Amino acid sequence: MVTLRDLRGPEELKGIGHDEARALCAAIRSEIIDTVATTGGHLGSSLGAVELTVALHRILSSPKDRIVWDTGHQAYAHKLLTGRLDRFGTLRQLGGIGGFPRRSESEHDGMDGGHAGTGISIGEGLALARDARGSDERVAVVVGDAALMSGLSLEALNDLGHRKTRMLIVLNDNEMSISPSVGAVSQYLSRIKLSRQWRWSRRRYDSDVARIPRIGAFVLEWSRRLRHAVVDLSQPGRLFEDLGVTYVGPVPGHDLAALDATLRAALEEEDAPILVHVRTRKGYGYHPAEADKVGFHGAALPPMPDQAPRVAASNGSGPTDGDATPPADERAREKVPNYTAVMAEELVRIAEEDERVVAVTAGLPTGTGVAAFGLRFPERTYDVGIAEQHAMAMAAGLSLAGQGPFVALYSTFLQRAFDQVVHDVCQNDTPVVIGIDRAGLVGEDGTSHQGMFTLSALRQLPNLVLAAPRDEQQLRRLLRTAFAQEHPFALQYPRDAGFDLPAEEPTPIEVGRGELLREGNDILIIGLGPIVARGLAVADELTADGWSVAVADARFARPLDRDLILEQTRGKRLIVTLEESVLPGGFGASVLEVLADADDATVFAPLKRIGLPDGAFVDHGSVTDLRALVRIDEAGIRAQIEEAIAAHGLTPAGTPVEA
Repeated sequence: MVTLRDLRGPEELKGIGHDEARALCAAIRSEIIDTVATTGGHLGSSLGAVELTVALHRILSSPKDRIVWDTGHQAYAHKLLTGRLDRFGTLRQLGGIGGFPRRSESEHDGMDGGHAGTGISIGEGLALARDARGSDERVAVVVGDAALMSGLSLEALNDLGHRKTRMLIVLNDNEMSISPSVGAVSQYLSRIKLSRQWRWSRRRYDSDVARIPRIGAFVLEWSRRLRHAVVDLSQPGRLFEDLGVTYVGPVPGHDLAALDATLRAALEEEDAPILVHVRTRKGYGYHPAEADKVGFHGAALPPMPDQAPRVAASNGSGPTDGDATPPADERAREKVPNYTAVMAEELVRIAEEDERVVAVTAGLPTGTGVAAFGLRFPERTYDVGIAEQHAMAMAAGLSLAGQGPFVALYSTFLQRAFDQVVHDVCQNDTPVVIGIDRAGLVGEDGTSHQGMFTLSALRQLPNLVLAAPRDEQQLRRLLRTAFAQEHPFALQYPRDAGFDLPAEEPTPIEVGRGELLREGNDILIIGLGPIVARGLAVADELTADGWSVAVADARFARPLDRDLILEQTRGKRLIVTLEESVLPGGFGASVLEVLADADDATVFAPLKRIGLPDGAFVDHGSVTDLRALVRIDEAGIRAQIEEAIAAHGLTPAGTPVEA
């Protein structure tokens, strides 16, 4: 009996039977549950894909054969089967293994994942390169049901069907229920369509019929229509067939025997792309995750009991019964509301006052807070699925028709809609409010999810107002500001908890007006966003050392408060900018531009930009650890300022200079 601990690589799976494979699946589930209970992570999707992962590795020969995990948060079993068991306890921790496939970790990881909908395009590229060099490796892409409906996936399917590129797409359907049942007729048709006899006879029939004089084309067309009609009656998937991709399924995704037979036959397809529709259940084998698919999907999980009810071994019989998840209010922990929750609450208040306000998101209603808005205003809430480009362009249309759209996207996913922000929103100068959630470092999800780049990307755009609050009460005021003006407005905020500040009247702020928080003569610290609080704390420490330190909150990255900057930099001996964004083209660069354009030579002083490092992605780990690593926590900011002071030979005003 091969155990998970004994397994030296996926090739050893080829020699085991179904019973051993089922026992291995149970062991994999236990390892995932035990680890994620400590580290957090995408539990539900990974538990649902265990049998599918084992089946693929029993059939394919990775890394020669390529397995591409679209998005990648269902790939924990893949990591365990490819030599990372000993390090699995470091999942998503600083210096540990990542929560998504990473080529730097293993030769079995074909791509660095994290964003949904890219897998089919990557897989087609791998398959086309294989065909160009005449090699024989097989390519399989595992894509989730929601990711399959993204625009990029549909573009890839269209091209794939046109080119007839040989590759396997496994549709891991655990949410959308594309097919209501797995029927006997459907499975029978799948076996027929995967048989070599059927493929040969279909090509021969079509060829012979087409040669019939005068009526050949007519008969062939009606034969194909009849064939499609028979299949449509018993199988879903006509969309894929119309795109030129052979559809097979649905297949029960926790039945190893069915998976093995279907996937083996599909990989023998020689002349076309083929899609195998596999029905799985999120959280399969762990009752709380099965009952609460939303709560156990993301990286921040509900509390997990120490002794959790589990399934000993999967047998393909379907979902299990068990203890239901406690109600959400019983699981809730007392904590300070985060920026997302504060935003959602204020957005509801604004919508109660203005019936034009609507909310748009792209497949993340819970994470962005739009779900709370939807409970209050379901008819004014639009979740378009994983389609950020469509969300932004549609919001522009809503705004042009007189609505007041708020588009809530994570910073990392707003990158996908950049063209629509430029072309549809800013070029039309229409007042779409963009809520950029998870701006700055987000932690354990790593390189693909850090909100590092949107500030630099958006700062250049005409007509766009770009703002960031230093605390949750400023967030409320800036949200009011956004709906009180008539231009595109991007408001970015982190995933962090707020500062538990008492509520204040959320009066709008004059667009482009910063705020001086404390006066000083030697050093100016000017920041954007919640990092300003760290700047204030460092200013207190420097003051204790004899420095006179001014602190300002820019509030707006575009337009900048030029008057405040020029006034406060005049006469200073050191200027420090703070941002939780990449330095190139960022907030600090914008302050430099203001100073460079100034005619008054008295404003010039050494300037130290503090932010996220130039030329590098930030890997995974807790936000606290990562901020310390890149030196934008309180201690790191102070150290960088002290280094700048030493580099320029500065001393506090009034301090005697040593000879």
